[in-house]
Amino acid sequence: MKHVRSLYMWFVGLIYFGIISIIVLLLTFLIHARKLDPLIRWLLNVLFKLMLIKVEVEGSEKLDKSKTYLLMSNHVNIFDIPLLKAFIPVYFRGVEADYSFNWPIYGWLIKRLGTIPIKRENAYSSMRSLRKAKKLLEHGTSIAILPEGHRTRTGKMQPFKKMPFMLAKDAAVDLVPIGLSGLFSLKQKGSWHLNPTTIKIKFGDVISSEKIKDMKVEELRDEMYKRIAALVERE
Repeated sequence: MKHVRSLYMWFVGLIYFGIISIIVLLLTFLIHARKLDPLIRWLLNVLFKLMLIKVEVEGSEKLDKSKTYLLMSNHVNIFDIPLLKAFIPVYFRGVEADYSFNWPIYGWLIKRLGTIPIKRENAYSSMRSLRKAKKLLEHGTSIAILPEGHRTRTGKMQPFKKMPFMLAKDAAVDLVPIGLSGLFSLKQKGSWHLNPTTIKIKFGDVISSEKIKDMKVEELRDEMYKRIAALVERE
């Protein structure tokens, strides 16, 4: 039964995601990504429903749609990015590993949507990517980044990288902690099995740019780790 259920979820999810990716990719040549954002969020909401995955959202009302944010969450598996895109209520661009841009269709799509590639193992390249993110923040586009850098193998949060918090200090925008729960139960790294479960996405209290200004990079990193960890439920 477990194998059949997983096969159904993968089949439906991949076919649907492939179709909507092609549709949205074509639309990017006609419509700006910001105007496409409500449609993309709706399509991704449908994706989770088709895959029998229930999603509960808490605290999204804390975000002001007229403001610019640097959004950060824990990193669990391949469902993190579509989940964040589906349920973060403000328009944002993401920062994603450079190898993702080599994938057919998906790589083309995220490039068209303005996702910023980052080469994690190269410090100079990483800094260049974060400078691009800073420019977007300065021009009013929110950015989402996963400060662990890699997916968890155990279900527990890994230490946060320092560079995202250097960006937070330089950009002088409000910082939003987001906790994702249930994703490790849905799919563990190295396993193809999927388990229908309830995923929770919790938005924490916003850390104001005024408060960030008075904090050291290491202090901000540790504070954000604590806040996100408090939002994540044990699985």
